[in-house]
Amino acid sequence: MVDEEAKSLPMELSEKGGVENNGFVQNEAFDDRETDTSSQDEIPKMCAVDVSPVAVAEPALQPYAGMPKEVLLKFSSQARYRVTREILFWLIIAAAVLLVSATVAIIALSPKCLHWWQDGPIYQVYPRSFKDSNMDGNGDLKGIQEKLDHITHLNIKTIWITSFYKSPLKDSGYGAEDFYDIDPMFGSMRDFEDLLASIHDRGLKVIMDFIPNHTSDKHRWFQLSRNRTGKYTDYYIWQDCTQAGAAITAPNNWVSVHGNSSWQYDDVRKQCYFHQFGKEQPDLNFRNPAVQQEIHDVIKFWLGKGVDGFSFVAVKFLLEATHLRDEPQVNKSQNPESITAYSELYHDYTTTQVGMHDIIRSFRQTMDQYSSEPGRYRFMGSDSDENEDIEGTMMYYGTTFVQEADFPFNFHLINMKNLSGNSVSEAVNVWMKNMPEGKWPNWVVGSPNTARISSRFGNEYVKVINMLLLTLPGTPITYYGEEIGMENIASANVTFPEKSPMQWNGNDNAGFTEGNSSWVPVNSDYQTVNAEVQMTQSNSTLNLYRELSLLRSNELPIHRGWMCSIWNDNDVFVYVRELDGLDSVFMMVLNFGHESTIDLKAIVPSLPSQAVIRLSTNFSNTGKAVDTKIIKTEAGEGLVLEYKTEKPVHNMEAFLENCFVAEKACYSSAFNLLYMNC
Repeated sequence: MVDEEAKSLPMELSEKGGVENNGFVQNEAFDDRETDTSSQDEIPKMCAVDVSPVAVAEPALQPYAGMPKEVLLKFSSQARYRVTREILFWLIIAAAVLLVSATVAIIALSPKCLHWWQDGPIYQVYPRSFKDSNMDGNGDLKGIQEKLDHITHLNIKTIWITSFYKSPLKDSGYGAEDFYDIDPMFGSMRDFEDLLASIHDRGLKVIMDFIPNHTSDKHRWFQLSRNRTGKYTDYYIWQDCTQAGAAITAPNNWVSVHGNSSWQYDDVRKQCYFHQFGKEQPDLNFRNPAVQQEIHDVIKFWLGKGVDGFSFVAVKFLLEATHLRDEPQVNKSQNPESITAYSELYHDYTTTQVGMHDIIRSFRQTMDQYSSEPGRYRFMGSDSDENEDIEGTMMYYGTTFVQEADFPFNFHLINMKNLSGNSVSEAVNVWMKNMPEGKWPNWVVGSPNTARISSRFGNEYVKVINMLLLTLPGTPITYYGEEIGMENIASANVTFPEKSPMQWNGNDNAGFTEGNSSWVPVNSDYQTVNAEVQMTQSNSTLNLYRELSLLRSNELPIHRGWMCSIWNDNDVFVYVRELDGLDSVFMMVLNFGHESTIDLKAIVPSLPSQAVIRLSTNFSNTGKAVDTKIIKTEAGEGLVLEYKTEKPVHNMEAFLENCFVAEKACYSSAFNLLYMNC
């Protein structure tokens, strides 16, 4: 019976549309007992089971790690995966576009980075008086290299070395005998190359003087010219003249800067040559293209050595009028035969002639050829006519489209007839109000040709003048020794009292030389006024200079912000430095006269009631809070006050005419960056 049921099962399942099952299916009617082989053979090998198709469908396949390509493609075309993939793709594209746009916007809105010559003070070194390394009593290039640590300690960024070309040293070496060589007094070309490498290794820059107007009469060019040799015949300005004994019948009444006629008779050529300075310094003929090319070659030579820039000296003398007319007399009633002084004539035909600025621009173009490398911009400074009107001086900046000097050196603070809050304010405002838009100011308070600060105005004003120098907008320029308050040598027998040797310490000869003597005497105050002793004195001129230099580089408002003059009288000059986007403001209260008390809050009502002394010429006052209604200063005292405000002075209508900014920038606290459009 069982066998019959078993045999009928496949047929029955088949008739009901069952599905095949290749596995073993045990009939519930079978016993669990063992079966013999013959009975197992009777069990069907193929069974059909009546099961619904839905009930036996395979489970849905899910993506899994390591799936083969065929399975992956099966799912990648499904909508939910395709749409997700496309969304991610476009999100990445949008993010990339946004990032690029933000980068471009930041670059477009960011202000121009300051060049190295704008970034810190320039330190002017007169090499013969800085440091003697070989005990001959004369400073030299190796001596400068020995003292680079002193310069870096002051946070100086650039060293300006005055003339060290091979020269007979007439007029302090400003008449070169060879533009391509070093005077043996200062060392060798190898010494210069070593010095240059050491300066650059410290991250500093170096500029040097260049005097293209004239040469020494020992120069090879002049020797060839006086003998009418080839192209050199017209390298200088020659004119026919006559000599009767010691008297010369000159071509005209032109007078040398040093006095007497600008014409000197030459026995070799039997003509007179022209010299704006000493007779040992004949003027080159810049109307001769070959001369101009020679000067461009000299510029290229030193730039090729690695020099970072030049100070071009005496450029207003480059050209003279070709018509050779007499220059007008200042005093028309004076006997023309008695004119011997430079100041007795108007120099209409021997200075700032048409074409002079074209020559300067050509110098700039040559220097630009060496400025293409990042970080290797070559600086160009020029002297300016101290007696020229301010508009004439500003022409040395060039025009909007054609650049000349990065700046003409600003001697207005040196040329003040007297020291007062009013005179300082006037000197500052004259430059800032006339400087072309987008140009960069600079300030000079000492030079090799001017009495030192302490000798001009008094030792008590050295600190406050240094405070002025390092808190004004622009590049401060310091003559060596002013950082310790050196004075002129008080002796009528000294020819160069402002060029006395640098006072390094209290040893013999102030540590300038280990030799027996120096080329000019050391100032007698060297045991108390020297760099070594001032390093140990917290309230010293040296330490104040360093702190001011660090403040300038660390605080954006002082580094590149607005400058607004808010008050000046006979005693004090007050101005602020501020930057859009920063609520921190610095106010300088500088006393150039006598004891003074001033109510600053009455001048600027929005001032807070108190301000903090960030720096003072008296270090013991630093950090103290002061009442802005009662600011007291002694003669020669200077205060750098710091306060916070949401109302900057440069936005106040009352001060708009006295507010200036050179490289405008605004600060974003949200992004911690500077931008332009604000």
